[in-house]
Amino acid sequence: MKDKINEKYVVPLILGIMCCFLTAGIVLQIKTVNNSTTTVGKTQIENELRDSLLRWNEKQENASKNLAKKEKELEKLRDNVAASSGSSSNLADKLTQYDALLGYTDVVGKGIVITLKDGDPSKIKGVATEYIVHDIDIVQVINALKNVGAEAISVNGQRITSRSSVSCVGNVIMIDGQKLGSPFVIKAIGSPQYLYSSLKMPGGYLSLLENWGVQVKVEQVESDTVEIPKYTGTYSMDYIAKGE
Repeated sequence: MKDKINEKYVVPLILGIMCCFLTAGIVLQIKTVNNSTTTVGKTQIENELRDSLLRWNEKQENASKNLAKKEKELEKLRDNVAASSGSSSNLADKLTQYDALLGYTDVVGKGIVITLKDGDPSKIKGVATEYIVHDIDIVQVINALKNVGAEAISVNGQRITSRSSVSCVGNVIMIDGQKLGSPFVIKAIGSPQYLYSSLKMPGGYLSLLENWGVQVKVEQVESDTVEIPKYTGTYSMDYIAKGE
C-alpha cells in the first residue's frame, strides 16, 4: 500500500522536474536566438552606415575636384577679360554709337527745330488744300534733312528711322502707326548752320511750303538741347537669313 502511494507521487514529481528542465531549455534557447538576432541587426546597421559614409566621402571628393576645376575656369575667364578690356571697351562704344544711329536710344545735341502748321485759309488765294500740311510735305522735309547729314530726326516726338512710314489718314498724319496732327514739330540733330542754310535756301521745299500758305518756322539750336527720343516700336526679321 505504501509503495503504491510513493509510486503515485513519484511519477508527477518526475514529470514536474522534466517540465522545469524543458522550460529552462526553451528560455535559454530563446535568449540565445534573441542575442544572435541582435548581433546580426547591429552588424547590418554598422555595414549600412559604413557604406553610406564611403559614398558621402566619394561625393565630397568629386565635389572638391569639380570646385577646383571651376575655380581654374573662372580664373582663366578673368585673365581673358583683363587682357581684352581695351577691345571690349571699344566694342561697347561702337554698339552705343550704332544704337543711337539706328534710333534705339535717346539722343541729344545741336541742330534745328522746324515747325510746320496749317495756314489760314482766309489768306490763301491758290488751291484750297495747299495751305494744309500733307504727308508728302513731312516726307520731303525728312528726306531733305537726311540728305544734308542729319544724324537723328523726330516728328512730334516720334523717332524717324530707316524703316519709318508716313501716310495720311483723313485730317491726321500717321507715322509708324501713330496719329499726329498740326502743328508738326520736326527736330533734327546735326550742324545747326549747315542744316538751316540747306533747308532755307531759295527754291527749297520749305520756300515752296511758305508760298503755298503753310506756316513755316525754322530755329537754329547751338547748344546741346535738341532732345530726340528713342524708337519705341519693334522690328521683326522673318525673312532675312541670319549669318553665322
